[in-house]
Amino acid sequence: MMKLPGPGQPIVYLIDDDDDLRHALAQGLELEGLPVSVHKTAEDVLGRIAHEAYAVVVTDIRMPGLDGMELLKSALAIDPTFPVILITGHGDVQMAVDAMRAGAYDFIEKPFQVSRLYTVIERALEKRRLVLENRTLRSELDGREELTMRLVGRTPEVNKLREQIVMLADTDVDILITGETGAGKEVVARALHDFGQRAKGNFVAINCAAMPADIIEAELFGHEPGAFTGAAKQRIGKLEHANAGTIFLDEIESMPLDLQAKLLRAIETRTIERLGSNKPITLDIRFLAATKTDLGEAGRNGRFRSDLYYRLNVITLSIPPLRERREDIPLLFFHLAREARARFRREIPPIPHHLELQLMEYDWPGNVRELRNYADRFVLGMWSGFPQAPGAIAPSANDSEGTLNDRLQNMERAIIIAELVRNDGALKPTYEALQISRKGLYDKMKRLGIDYEDKPDQADG
Repeated sequence: MMKLPGPGQPIVYLIDDDDDLRHALAQGLELEGLPVSVHKTAEDVLGRIAHEAYAVVVTDIRMPGLDGMELLKSALAIDPTFPVILITGHGDVQMAVDAMRAGAYDFIEKPFQVSRLYTVIERALEKRRLVLENRTLRSELDGREELTMRLVGRTPEVNKLREQIVMLADTDVDILITGETGAGKEVVARALHDFGQRAKGNFVAINCAAMPADIIEAELFGHEPGAFTGAAKQRIGKLEHANAGTIFLDEIESMPLDLQAKLLRAIETRTIERLGSNKPITLDIRFLAATKTDLGEAGRNGRFRSDLYYRLNVITLSIPPLRERREDIPLLFFHLAREARARFRREIPPIPHHLELQLMEYDWPGNVRELRNYADRFVLGMWSGFPQAPGAIAPSANDSEGTLNDRLQNMERAIIIAELVRNDGALKPTYEALQISRKGLYDKMKRLGIDYEDKPDQADG
């Protein structure tokens, strides 16, 4: 998950087999404002101890059944930082000292004032809160790092897309993902699932264009035996299989109009009926849909249901094509080449400067999917150039027009970006390779609108 829940409201689990002491302590702690859960046996609490629980256990040592020492060992096996405070009698002091060495938070010898216990609990809860908040922060940082590996790039467009995924992953809002063929719509959909609260559920992807129209309804909704010719046994549909998870409907613009009405009802009611059955099945499911066309325009032309479009279009995430984020192309190419190296067990050949420039100049109509194919060919030693004259640099729409100065600036910008990517964003090896000063590189980057965060080289000290 991308983000763990915050600590929330703390709770104190108080365990003692002495009824009078247990109720007196609980009453005193509640008067101090602490929520207390009272228990006579340790077995009642063991199942409530969890890695993410914002809680503290206060337990007597000597009790029938599972005693305080055994509860301590079990709690620390679940979470080595879980705070357990031991209440000890006179004969239990050495045992309590041993427990402290084993990881108990503290021990209090009987008899004691409730105020003393309250002070110890307050410190334990504060420490627990800090532990949970640090875990949350580490989880978020780890999630962002993994997301950066999935959605490679440094341009503002990609940074914005990553932030949107972080913001939306842990919600249940239905999302429409738009982008050209090969832009990475399923990558975004999987990220929304994997970094959200449904990550433990199934992610079920359906390509609506690749599924024959005569079976897509049965695939989506499932069927009972005898529902149609050939339906010999019950079948669970894709929507039902995605229960407690995520359904991803790719190329949804290809779905037949009559089936769109049934899908709309399933989205609105979160219920379905298998073919051949009248029994409604309730779904706990998140819908993600992807399209490479303008569904609003398709709705106006009668090729897509407008009501379904508006129902899916609660939130729209747009994936920019590669030609609109050219600065990312060399970095993405290197990333895909590393993946190819792992798959094919081949070393990556040296990547010359002119190839980096060609990568940024080519328009990539197939987007990331096409770029991956070229990275595979490059690693396999089968590079044959782009679909144009060998070695030629394909002019972009911006570079084939304008003044000579404009075209020279575009070329200068491409060279600097390629060198930055080669050096993983570190400025020192970049300006040294270009044989200019640090200030000269800063000035050129500012003039050309290149926004890169400096990653200091080890030689910088």
